[in-house]
Amino acid sequence: MPSTTRHRRAAVGLAAAALALPLALGPDAGAPHATPPGGAAVGSAWTAEDPTALSRAVLAAAEQAAAGPVAPEARRGPRPTEPATPGVDRAALDAAVRTLVDDGAVAVTARVETPALRWAEAEGVRRLDHRAPARTTDRFRVASLTKPMIATLAMQAVDRGDWSLDTRVEDVLPGLLPGQPDVTVEHLLSHRSGMPTGTDSLLLARMTDPTSIDEFIAVLGQDYTDADHVAAALATPWKFAPGSDFSYSNAGYVVLGMMLEEVTGRDLEHLLRDGVFRPARMRHSDFPDEPQTRGPFLVGAAYTGAEGAGWYSLDHFDPDVFGAAGAATSTTADLLSFTDALLLGRLVQPGTVADMTTPRSTDDLEYGLGVYRVPDPCAPPEEPAYLYGHDGASYGTLSVALSSPDGSRSLALGVTGRNLTTDPAALYDLSGLLVPMLLATCSG
Repeated sequence: MPSTTRHRRAAVGLAAAALALPLALGPDAGAPHATPPGGAAVGSAWTAEDPTALSRAVLAAAEQAAAGPVAPEARRGPRPTEPATPGVDRAALDAAVRTLVDDGAVAVTARVETPALRWAEAEGVRRLDHRAPARTTDRFRVASLTKPMIATLAMQAVDRGDWSLDTRVEDVLPGLLPGQPDVTVEHLLSHRSGMPTGTDSLLLARMTDPTSIDEFIAVLGQDYTDADHVAAALATPWKFAPGSDFSYSNAGYVVLGMMLEEVTGRDLEHLLRDGVFRPARMRHSDFPDEPQTRGPFLVGAAYTGAEGAGWYSLDHFDPDVFGAAGAATSTTADLLSFTDALLLGRLVQPGTVADMTTPRSTDDLEYGLGVYRVPDPCAPPEEPAYLYGHDGASYGTLSVALSSPDGSRSLALGVTGRNLTTDPAALYDLSGLLVPMLLATCSG
């Protein structure tokens, strides 16, 4: 049901990042918003057609942070005898979290950890029209941050010799992708298979009126099978010959999940529990296949415009909408545990980590095997370095997790409240929090 008693302002400057919002809704689906002071928010020209919009926002924020005024001593890190944290203003970080909520987010939970800094903050409420405050320990839907977890399982299979990066889908699941016999594990991991993302077609196939936002919100609560995802992707033309280009594909990761279950004889829930969650000490993470959640949870919410129904709570959201491409739930602390464990070689062999973090794309988004990299704002210009991780964008939630290669400097955040209008110039800009968080990693 749409929320009418709490009519918040427009949700996020990352308006349509990674959405499959039916384009037939058109520009009248939501009310226009004024340009934020000082110009448009980062990503104000994005459209609902770009599934990498949030990833590009993270890249832009990292580049902005790297070009920002960071004191030389902060870039080098503090001396061991310094009691303070150079270049870090905890009050400013806290204020940045509050600003996102003031500007329309339902809830924000954020965390930065370095040798010299352990900061976590949360603001807002756990769900629309409820008073329970958000906490730093709350779970949320991490969406495509599931992908590096699935990639970890795929690379564990490589380490075990179950398959290689050159193993074809056809070798494991004959006939699954008709006319595409050359798609490999590596192609799927790196989004270079040419397979359409499929999510938009998946949802539209369940709608009788593609212009109805009520119907769109409703189908987010329906159940979807892996076969549904594949069929939806195959209903649109293949984008390019495998290995020849880069195009983000949710359906490609669903296929990876199907292949993992086939070669191991186990379901993804148990594979993730034993291969990722337990060894990474992610005690508050899971891979659900039903809308029900457990424990304190930040429920996603969608803003559909002042001229429409306003806000919808997505407590009915079924994670099968994404499946292996984005069904996991986690906390900011668990996300840091995951990125650290992965990059430090506790989940796969060290050489495998190097393989995963090596970019395969020719795009400006430097995507490897389930992981991408962005400039490290703490590195001196003459010695460029990178942070590694991923982001996630569900229909009511945003998430980001990044870490230095040695795992010593990490950040993670989750935001509920998404702008689903076709106007991307919403009132809150995630870079207002992400940039200071990136700079805060320079504290150690």
